[in-house]
Amino acid sequence: MADSSLPTTARGIATRRRILDAAATEFAQVGFAGARMDRITAAADANKAQLYAYFGSKDGLFDAVIVDRVDASTDDVPFDADDLPGWAVRLYDQNLRHPELARLIAWTRLERRPTGRWFDGAQHEPKLAAVADAQAAGRLRSGEPVDLLVLVMGAASAWSPTSNVYTATIDEPDGEHDRRRALLRESIARIVAP
Repeated sequence: MADSSLPTTARGIATRRRILDAAATEFAQVGFAGARMDRITAAADANKAQLYAYFGSKDGLFDAVIVDRVDASTDDVPFDADDLPGWAVRLYDQNLRHPELARLIAWTRLERRPTGRWFDGAQHEPKLAAVADAQAAGRLRSGEPVDLLVLVMGAASAWSPTSNVYTATIDEPDGEHDRRRALLRESIARIVAP
């Protein structure tokens, strides 16, 4: 039996993409509870039947948006286990360019209250394996690879919309961003050193 959540035509794929993009904007602005399916379908130039055929429910749509945005971020930010300081800086820049992902994560924390590891999936396993290989070769400090990545991502998000203290914006002076990037790069280099 074919999976009804995966459109097979180019038009179906385009409709699904428009729904995901419209839903990402809606969920980032008002969260899960505040999101309205009517606004999402109107913004996506789609209808509720299409939305429910692809995603099943509002919960299914929210989950698909989170996975889609995390996957896009993963694809957009090149990972190198031998350059975790550089990866942290690239994540910092990604948060500046795409604050909606941090807002979606914040809404997830507020409304869903997840615990443990949030994202399991094939796209993350290569990162963990690369960290483990670098650790085994003595190029990175020992410890659980997932803990090391959580620490690096947390530091990279210290100025993101999920910060408890300060939210940086792309409109701030370049010198401010350069100062933070340098601090982040140096700090992560010290943290991950063997």
